[in-house]
Amino acid sequence: MADADFIKTTCPRDCYDACGIVVSRKGGTIQKVLGDPEHAVTRGALCGKCAIAYNGAWRAPELRLSTPLRRVGAKGEGAFAPISWDEALALIAERFGALAAAGAARTILHTHYTGTVGLVGGWYPIRFFNRLGATEVDPDTVCNKAGHVALEMTFGNSLEGFDPRTAREARTIVVWGANPSFSAPHQNKGWLKAAQAAGTRIIAVDPIAHDTARAADLHLQLLPGSDAALAFAFIHVLKREGLADEAFLAAHVLGAEELARAIAAMTPERAAALSGVPAALIEEAARAYGAGPSLLWLGQGVQRQPFGGNAFRALAALVAFSGNLGKPGAGFLYMNGPGGRGIDMATLTCPELAADAPPAISHMDLAATLEDAERARAFVNWNNNPAASSPEQARLRRALKREDLFHVGVELFHTDTTAYADIVLPAASFLECDDLVLSYFDLTVSAQVKAGDPPGAALPNAEIFRRLAAAMGFTEPELFESDAALIARLLAQTPFRGTFADLAVIGTATVFPEPKVQFEGLAFGTSSGRIELASAQAEALGLPRLPLAHADAPPGDGQVRILSPASQWQMNSSYGNDPMIRRRLGPPTVALHPDDAVRQGLAEGDAVLLANDEGRVPVTVTLSDRTLPGVGLMHKGRWPGLSPGDANVNALVPGRKSDIAESTAVHGTEARLVRPEAAQ
Repeated sequence: MADADFIKTTCPRDCYDACGIVVSRKGGTIQKVLGDPEHAVTRGALCGKCAIAYNGAWRAPELRLSTPLRRVGAKGEGAFAPISWDEALALIAERFGALAAAGAARTILHTHYTGTVGLVGGWYPIRFFNRLGATEVDPDTVCNKAGHVALEMTFGNSLEGFDPRTAREARTIVVWGANPSFSAPHQNKGWLKAAQAAGTRIIAVDPIAHDTARAADLHLQLLPGSDAALAFAFIHVLKREGLADEAFLAAHVLGAEELARAIAAMTPERAAALSGVPAALIEEAARAYGAGPSLLWLGQGVQRQPFGGNAFRALAALVAFSGNLGKPGAGFLYMNGPGGRGIDMATLTCPELAADAPPAISHMDLAATLEDAERARAFVNWNNNPAASSPEQARLRRALKREDLFHVGVELFHTDTTAYADIVLPAASFLECDDLVLSYFDLTVSAQVKAGDPPGAALPNAEIFRRLAAAMGFTEPELFESDAALIARLLAQTPFRGTFADLAVIGTATVFPEPKVQFEGLAFGTSSGRIELASAQAEALGLPRLPLAHADAPPGDGQVRILSPASQWQMNSSYGNDPMIRRRLGPPTVALHPDDAVRQGLAEGDAVLLANDEGRVPVTVTLSDRTLPGVGLMHKGRWPGLSPGDANVNALVPGRKSDIAESTAVHGTEARLVRPEAAQ
């Protein structure tokens, strides 16, 4: 191709893979976004959703926002008129400045999450909100906070996981509550398949018989909410058959002896009655895991349930009793965080700018807070789409209609959330700015390299908030640090010895030449320096001292428990506006076990409403042996405004909090199946 050139960059989506990308350009214009054939994970192919969206909606001029906008219609109508950056920033500064001058800066709420996991685009703007004194809506409460807090209480760290390269030493890998076939497709096809081909046994524990579970050597298809009881049954087998590591427990664990009675009571037969998993399979899986060395991949879906924090504490106990830590081929992984590569996140967020920081609130409280003019007078959403992704969907959207709530949206596209905004600011995509990306699975550092210019007047996130800081009259130098300077400082904290330009040439660097051993030396960041199964910290929070062998009650009569995991074609709500992705998704469906369909007189293709006290969603029934009786499968991520009934699955989700950390209990949602004619 004449005058063609190629740029390596990195996908910054909320995904385990952190895929390497090659952008083909001609005359400086992007022609095609492809997988990097030299990237160890991507190996030349992007997943289907990214391949479509990055060559579709993300480069479609008719869909991208290209100029600041001011609302001219009613909130929710999505009627806007273009204005200049100077006008937009002056209007925002005037409203924010007045609130700050009145001592009400804390009534400015901001909500954000992983629209990008690029370090600068994802965290630099927090500096501005720290300086302003605004209230953060804790991002992890809508996703994985319960798991983080449970692991931090137990191990002192939730962000140090096993190095996937150590799989070559493992005899068994247990994937508990994760679906790599959709949420980590390259890890699933690469790392996990390679381990299986080399003789490592793969065990999947999940209520859904997804592709990873079906390809596993053993699938334990448990009832939702029975994870803790099943984990205790595993420990029962370890203790009964001499597979518990008693020396490890004595040297490194607090509280093991206090769990003896609960472990003895949770026999495989008792767990089988609670979980639906046959006792023989429980014993087989427990023996394989306990024989070790074994890896345990903790999926984020496990803790998105009413007792999700307890489930993680029980799974932590399983790790402790097996002694699968501190040696090659052993460990668990929830996420591998920036600290494991030397990066201090305070470098990005500058918490010292927050002189009197108000406490963050949970996403479970977002709708109620936005309803209250005393607690919320302004609202900023950036890097997320809460009208699609937060609970209490109808209530939240009603709250966003408040005329006295000044709402600013920072986005690439018009979304269900920006439809309510007073000012919309156009953001650049990852293809249009430099950044650093850290996989939260592999211990790598990757370059996100600008491959093209943003449309019209769109700007990178950091530049938007630099300009807003200037409009507010702020003078702190941290608010004006350039992307290049910050990237250089962050990169210098990592083991990578080179500049950003050096990293851009190779795309991704593996920063440790040999696989890291998780918790090598068996030093834990708890107050005791041990694994704390018995937790004084938990007691101080009003939680049980010990994990419980809990299992949720089955759904009420006439109801099914709705599970809403990731879709094959979306990344949370990302890509929900891409025309080809929407065709691939087809109409919204709920997958039911055939037994449930027979009980309710339903057949394949029937139109029904999923309904509960929170809301209702129109869906089509599909029959599937991937689900269990009493379980309905409806994937998350659709945009309500592009869906029947102007609603997605979050219209059914109440603001119920998990047992730990005020986190989401989305997978505890129950609903009835109602024929449309009966709902009239």
